Amino acid sequence: MHDPIVILTGAGISKESGLDTFRCEGGIWSKVRLEDVATPEGFLRDPDLVHDFYNARRESLRDPAVRPNAAHEALARLERDYPGEVLLVTQNIDDLHERAGSRNLIHMHGELTKARCDACGSVLHWPGPLGQGDSCPNCAVTGRLRPHVVWFGEIPLDMERIYDALDNCGLFLSIGTSGAVYPAAGFVQHLRMAGQARTVELNLDPSEGASLFHDGIYGPASQVVPQFVETILAGKV
Repeated sequence: MHDPIVILTGAGISKESGLDTFRCEGGIWSKVRLEDVATPEGFLRDPDLVHDFYNARRESLRDPAVRPNAAHEALARLERDYPGEVLLVTQNIDDLHERAGSRNLIHMHGELTKARCDACGSVLHWPGPLGQGDSCPNCAVTGRLRPHVVWFGEIPLDMERIYDALDNCGLFLSIGTSGAVYPAAGFVQHLRMAGQARTVELNLDPSEGASLFHDGIYGPASQVVPQFVETILAGKV
């Protein structure tokens, strides 16, 4: 019997693939106001501004230089080769985990390559530009499509499934996260209170919640994650 593993990833794992992070020095939130582009109220005030912002983020994924790094690939290998269940929960809205081969995956903050219709609730594959003039292919209503991204003030996706997995896991890994964004930042505290899982942080630097983890391994994700995956697969964790 092999303990289920739950893995949380954040912006630190995507930064090494060439994507801008939101909270670090010089990150996206230092260049735009989150109230303008990452809240339902901002979208109501100026939908064109919001669409332009996410269209630029979506276009950045098409840059040939932006591709999965060794950390993404190691996590996909872990899911493929580990004899127990591996659930990957990401705060990232990019598609790098999928491109690396991860399949048992929850995007708790949504997906940049999808759109959602506020008229009929459809979630649609949408890799190209999105605007107010676009119509929903399912209900034909124009002007009600929005990025399939969880904004501030909205509830992250699939939380019931995530907490069910946390309550049944034996190992929890937190990779490339600041420990500042809830509810994800509270996962380790939830597990420590339950007491049944080993918790490990793999990060460039200690996060805000580093003291809550049993172990911390620090360095670039593209280095420390493949090394730790090898340790898991060798049965040494």
